[in-house]
Amino acid sequence: MLNTRTQVHRNDRQRGVAIVEFTIILPIMLFLILVVAEFGRAFLTYTTLTRAVRDSARYVASNALKGQSQIVEIDAELIQDAQNLVDYGNVAGSGMPLILGGSGGTVSVTDEGDGVISVRARYPYIPMLGSILPDLARGGGMSTTFTMQAQATMKAI
Repeated sequence: MLNTRTQVHRNDRQRGVAIVEFTIILPIMLFLILVVAEFGRAFLTYTTLTRAVRDSARYVASNALKGQSQIVEIDAELIQDAQNLVDYGNVAGSGMPLILGGSGGTVSVTDEGDGVISVRARYPYIPMLGSILPDLARGGGMSTTFTMQAQATMKAI
């Protein structure tokens, strides 16, 4: 039978082991949480970009036919409206940008022929923790940014 003194000593050791295990696991768990959050943010940004490009293509397709001739004409004003739709979600270009940190993106509008309009967008994605991840093995830095691309093609109506 164990006496009370031995039991208290064993409990103190177990408590110390739990603290050591927690200290070892905590950085790994935090890293996994950040990775999941970053993938979720990237996915949300990509779906926002594709929705904005699709809306922009729909707007351009519905406004590209000029007059009774039914000829597709893409002018500078229509291209600017398409850019504003992708950037801000409205043709006025006002309000908060749809894509956080989305400055530097490019939107191109092209006539593919036969009344088909194509809208392409390219935006740099910058992670939450910054654009440079330290590369501890080589002592330098590793870029974590990449370019998100989306395209929508529609028939002018």
